[in-house]
Amino acid sequence: MVTDHQISQILLETVKNRGPGKTICPSEVARSISSVEAEWRSLMPQVRTIAGKLAEAGELSITQRGIEVDIKTAKGPVRLGLPK
Repeated sequence: MVTDHQISQILLETVKNRGPGKTICPSEVARSISSVEAEWRSLMPQVRTIAGKLAEAGELSITQRGIEVDIKTAKGPVRLGLPK
């Protein structure tokens, strides 16, 4: 079982390693935890929820087609990056 704190740490580390102006897919975080498709897919709701909390705290930017969005209402794929 992966904790919210662990996912938060992995998420922030991954976007920081990617660098300013670059983004990641939330699935990159889930896949870094497990390479088994059923397992990483089951982590996606938790990763998205934590990304939303980090965005609310100003630690993360969530975009869709380059426009900042609220992950709670965004439909489809989003990208995660460092805040501007």
